Amino acid sequence: MPIVAQSTETTDWVSRFADEVIEESERQAPGKPVVVASGLSPSGPIHLGNLREVMTPHLVADEVRRRGYTVRHLISWDDYDRYRKVPAGIAGIDASWAEHIGKPLTSVPAPAGSAYPNWAEHFKAAMTEALAELGVEYDGISQTEQYTSGAYREQILFAMKHRGDIDAILEQYRTKKAPAKKQQGQKPVDEAELEAAEGSGAAAEDDGSSTSGYYPYKPYCGQCGTDFTTVTSYDDETTELTYTCTACEFSETVRLSEFNRGKLVWKVDWPMRWAHEGVVFEPSGVDHSSPGSSFQVGGQIVGLFGGKQPIGPMYAFVGISGMAKMSSSKGGVPTASDALRIMEPQLLRWLYARRRPNQSFKIAFDQEIQRLYDEWDKLAGKVADGSVLPADAAAYSRAVGTAAGELPRTPRPMAYRTLASVADITAGAEDQTLRILSELDPENPLASLDEVRPRLDKAETWINTQVPAEERTVVRDEPDVELITSLDDQGRESLRLLLDGLERNWSLDGLTHLVYGVPKVQAGFSADATAKELPAEIKVAQRTFFARLYHLLVGRDTGPRLPTLLLAVGQDRVRKLLSA
Repeated sequence: MPIVAQSTETTDWVSRFADEVIEESERQAPGKPVVVASGLSPSGPIHLGNLREVMTPHLVADEVRRRGYTVRHLISWDDYDRYRKVPAGIAGIDASWAEHIGKPLTSVPAPAGSAYPNWAEHFKAAMTEALAELGVEYDGISQTEQYTSGAYREQILFAMKHRGDIDAILEQYRTKKAPAKKQQGQKPVDEAELEAAEGSGAAAEDDGSSTSGYYPYKPYCGQCGTDFTTVTSYDDETTELTYTCTACEFSETVRLSEFNRGKLVWKVDWPMRWAHEGVVFEPSGVDHSSPGSSFQVGGQIVGLFGGKQPIGPMYAFVGISGMAKMSSSKGGVPTASDALRIMEPQLLRWLYARRRPNQSFKIAFDQEIQRLYDEWDKLAGKVADGSVLPADAAAYSRAVGTAAGELPRTPRPMAYRTLASVADITAGAEDQTLRILSELDPENPLASLDEVRPRLDKAETWINTQVPAEERTVVRDEPDVELITSLDDQGRESLRLLLDGLERNWSLDGLTHLVYGVPKVQAGFSADATAKELPAEIKVAQRTFFARLYHLLVGRDTGPRLPTLLLAVGQDRVRKLLSA
């Protein structure tokens, strides 16, 4: 393995974890690839909270790669998990789907109209495409394939043979008092955690308990295909296992050494995989940090399999501006694919890279996305001029590319809010869009809209899918004669000053100077006067002037930035709408 100096970054969380991961990997498996892991359950839409399960190890793995090491980022698709309930809000789902509860996700039909063979593949597909766009390099592992191929047979037989030792570990937590009432704002329990028993009242189907003893293995029924099964006996020598199904009353005896239709219960399955795959780093949600959680219990069970618990940072909640907490069991939750329809992958990567895993943050689908893009562009400017802080520079570098190279980017990244405003006003008309964007900077006009893509397309999608119809901009067809004739002398003079300056100021910067300058000139100041040179009343006059222009142009108090709006409307139409 190459000898590479550790990062000098002292405030960058990714570099610090990379240091720890390299050191731990060298101690556990010197000379072998560094292994980090994520786990995703395709039980429904894989939302932006789940994405943190992938982005945290991805960023660390990528830093380790940048230092010259070979890394495997494993993503376990938990597609052999049981179908727990019928999700709300997913098109084509009705109560009849309840008949599939208890079956493996890969044995459940895909939602109506899907092109995929089963439920799991349907929900994996969108995430797979999103990860490719985000530049995430990984090795995908289907747990259905692992279990049904017999890949874990040795580990399953080992777990059954040492079920007493596993049961003793679990018993420490079964006897604990029930957890306190969930506090407001606490993250909901993870899907997998719901399937693992916690507390003395745990159901037999959750932790492998039965009236005949503890068994860490759950067969899927040979008749109805569900996991409503109870192991009633097991012989260590012959590996004969007998189970009964409470759903269909089916019973059979099989040889576990030859049987591949079942899986270890979650709290045993996870640490078994740590040992089997040699995982050094795997994050977990805040729900896994509580006493008796899968991560804590797994830290004891993994030793039975000859492994060691990975470095496991706890990651915090990811929210959405204006939306409630996310749960993959509910329809309508934003996914990575949804986010990438309205923002470039660099911005989405940056949102995960700039915050430590234990810091919560929000992803904007509302107007806040414009401020986030302004912040991102400002950061890019600081990187370009060398004024950026080291930690911010590291986050930016991790956002724009990976060890394999830079992600595709917009050649000429104009302000997102400007592109959104233009897309709003033109309703997607490319000729008008090109005209307006070229007039933003007449000395350096666009040759093609490809120069501002894909950012333009993302902004247009945001306008069309996230902005309510009542907030969309509709330019007047005819002037508001009543309003214009009702203006006093000062009001009419403000319009005259604006119209007189249109032609010589017809650019984004020029019109910005003009619209802010009209109230200054009317008050007896120079149009170039700074805020420090002006009385507070000027700001009031500017707001009044702006509101008047919005009413005359779009019939509302507010709208896109006035310079952009004026360019979009065009000189001739502006003159028509501002003249009686």
